[in-house]
Amino acid sequence: SKSVTMSPKHVVFKKVSKDKLVAVYMAKRDFVDHCDFVDPVDGVIVIDQGQLKGKKVYVMLSCTFRYGRQDMDVMGVAFRRDLFVVTRQVYPELQDKEKLTHTKVQQKLLHKLGDNAFPFFFEFPDNLPCSIALQPGPSDVGKKCAVEFEVKAFCCENQDEKINKQSSVRLTIRKIQFSPENSKLVPVAETTFEFLMSEKPLHLKLSLPKETFYHGEPIPVTVEITNSSSRNIKDISVSVEQVTNIVLYSNDKYVKSVAKEETSDSVPSGTSLKKDYTLYPLLAHNKDRRGLALDGRLKHEDTNLASSSM
Repeated sequence: SKSVTMSPKHVVFKKVSKDKLVAVYMAKRDFVDHCDFVDPVDGVIVIDQGQLKGKKVYVMLSCTFRYGRQDMDVMGVAFRRDLFVVTRQVYPELQDKEKLTHTKVQQKLLHKLGDNAFPFFFEFPDNLPCSIALQPGPSDVGKKCAVEFEVKAFCCENQDEKINKQSSVRLTIRKIQFSPENSKLVPVAETTFEFLMSEKPLHLKLSLPKETFYHGEPIPVTVEITNSSSRNIKDISVSVEQVTNIVLYSNDKYVKSVAKEETSDSVPSGTSLKKDYTLYPLLAHNKDRRGLALDGRLKHEDTNLASSSM
């Protein structure tokens, strides 16, 4: 896809089918899940009406779960499942342009691109995951396990027939998680260990200054240990773990440490310790680790460790 600039502020993404029959224009490719609503997907399709020869033009929004390479097709079973697909007819029009024009960018594009431009507008259902991919290992090739979103425009006699690739155009988009900063909640976890042959227990408390951290932000952790037991405690380690549940094909659960501090700190019997540690959960420290969940990416842009699902 290439981007065209409308004004110094606005970049517009444009992609044209090979036979030049249809082109998609969109003002953005990242759509934010704000927890209580998701940004709607809107854009404009430009059609070469003279070349259509009675065909109709459709636009489709899809969310697909992929768990294998595109060419892995075992006994007719493709390694993909559509979680959500909705298709709308863009031309001939079923509604007035005004009814489908919801944003200022659409209005500007329609004005600029003329009578061959038609708007489209989709709303996400509220139960879809965000764009995410499992990091492949160094030796893995082809498509990875991922949740992907795509806008596709195509023309054919009716929407159920096989789509001719020459007359279709696909634009990858992302649904991304945004979390409002809720500073009221201070996470604390406490636990007590009882040891055999020891009258009193070991008490352990872990606390964070806040609940929400953004990518690249260090995580300060306060550890408090009261060792009333007869055991000596040594070599304390603190880590951030990523828990990934894949429920679609196997109900697997993966727990992987993404940041860890291993120390030689000790708490002898009958003493206590209160100490702050700082952890840095960054993708840069976890490159090539197979199976880590990452936020989805567009083409070759960099990404980060997957955001927590809300």
